[in-house]
Amino acid sequence: MKTILNIILIVLVSWFIISRFLPARGVKNISGKELKRMMGQNNKQFIDVRTAGEYRGNNIKGFRNIPLNELANKAQQLDKQKEVIVLCQSGMRSKQAAKVLKKLGFQHVINVSGGMNGL
Repeated sequence: MKTILNIILIVLVSWFIISRFLPARGVKNISGKELKRMMGQNNKQFIDVRTAGEYRGNNIKGFRNIPLNELANKAQQLDKQKEVIVLCQSGMRSKQAAKVLKKLGFQHVINVSGGMNGL
């Protein structure tokens, strides 16, 4: 019985860890090069989900700072009909942000793979 419980626990923990790294369904991933082509387009919303301190230290003109831990509460400030491009430092937080936005009903969410490090 103890062995079965250990196996179940290992499977659940493994699933949780793996699910954190899987891309969200319906989220498009783009490179830094693709992002540069999109910049300046008025029909898109550019969101930087890094902390306010990180954003102040280095940011891209045109990106609005909404830290990941505030995104769910501030998402109503965004237009669900427009594309939302999310960016962070490495691509991990923006991937989480994309999942949050999809769960909140945003249809067109784009993640910048590699984040600021990939630019």
